Amino acid sequence: MKNNAFIESQKQFDWAAKQLNLDKKLRTSLRYPQNFIQKRLIIRGDDGRIKTFTAFRSQYNNALGPFKGGLRFHPEETADTVRALSAWMTWKCSLTGLPLGGGKGGVVCNPKKLSEKELEKISKAYAKKFAKHFGPWTDIPAPDVYTNSQTMAWMLEAYEQSVGISAPGTFTGKPVELGGHEGRTEATGLGVVITTREAMKHVGMNPKKSTAIIQGFGNVGQYAAKHFEKLGLKIIGYSDSSGAIFNKNGIKFEDALKFKIKNKSLRKFPKAEAMSNEQLLEQNCDIFIPAALENVITEKNADKIKAKIIAEGANGPTTVKADEILYNNSIFVIPDLLCNAGGVVGSYFEWVQNNSGENWTLKKYNDELDKVLTNAFQTVVKTYETEKHINMRQAAYLVAVKRVADAMKLRGRV
Repeated sequence: MKNNAFIESQKQFDWAAKQLNLDKKLRTSLRYPQNFIQKRLIIRGDDGRIKTFTAFRSQYNNALGPFKGGLRFHPEETADTVRALSAWMTWKCSLTGLPLGGGKGGVVCNPKKLSEKELEKISKAYAKKFAKHFGPWTDIPAPDVYTNSQTMAWMLEAYEQSVGISAPGTFTGKPVELGGHEGRTEATGLGVVITTREAMKHVGMNPKKSTAIIQGFGNVGQYAAKHFEKLGLKIIGYSDSSGAIFNKNGIKFEDALKFKIKNKSLRKFPKAEAMSNEQLLEQNCDIFIPAALENVITEKNADKIKAKIIAEGANGPTTVKADEILYNNSIFVIPDLLCNAGGVVGSYFEWVQNNSGENWTLKKYNDELDKVLTNAFQTVVKTYETEKHINMRQAAYLVAVKRVADAMKLRGRV
């Protein structure tokens, strides 16, 4: 049975709340979203038939600022997954010092079986249905799994038509032409590399003598691969939904990308051994990057991982019990709250520019991203080294939960 992501997120929070000795009322308040909205989207499909889709938005906490978080289109999306992701966004924004709260959205659909016109209709229906819950100072969606800048462009148009004003800061991850930033597409993957670079310094690992395996070959996995190669790492394995490829001598990112674009999957890539995603996870490497979906590292497979560092490009890829196993095996985990925070930090930069009228260069954008994530990493490592017998995720939670709890107290919400 698959682990419930929201229960996993609550277990992580409960541990931090106990360590911080939060009072019962505050603890109860922070275990659940402030608001959870569920609606039905109705569109007419290309075949003329009416199609309905379940849609969610979880607004977890806004003590530090407006709700902020991605929106995913996925056939296996659930209310509890969205709740969990909104909780993780809350802690992620807090951990990186952003003046934002946490939120998340989802639509239960299979984008691979929908036309572009149908995806446009779903996107616009979502923005219209949830319009009163959104706004640049209320709740700011962004792309996530199977959504992209085009999705945000459709939503921005529908939202602005609904509210009657121009408000580009309501959505981030937009096309550059509509107020997005060229650095946003790479920000999450680049952030994974920045935090991994700092982790390698911490454990004394030389990038030019290290190997990496990337599980997931979407936006995050691809840009992580690109920037890892710039650091000098050799990538020896990749995977996507079709399966995994492995070559201990290395697989060039550009070769894998060209094959993926041409064939729509990595399956049958000629210069590597084919294997399952599960088998890839067990291969020898220095750094393992889970960059797909949640709950892929569990108590059943954690003992089989041979990497020295795990860099969590995905949200919630490791269960609580798996964390204990990895810690006991002396594997250094860069938790998702920190490792993949480049996306929300980059979104914050876009939001700042939309609301201030500024236009940052790519260099400034990436330099600021590096500063924020390096500082956050050092803050977590300091807590990790100061506290006794805790892992990096627990250290990150102590920092993040305390900031939100302090904001709640200052506001008098408890």
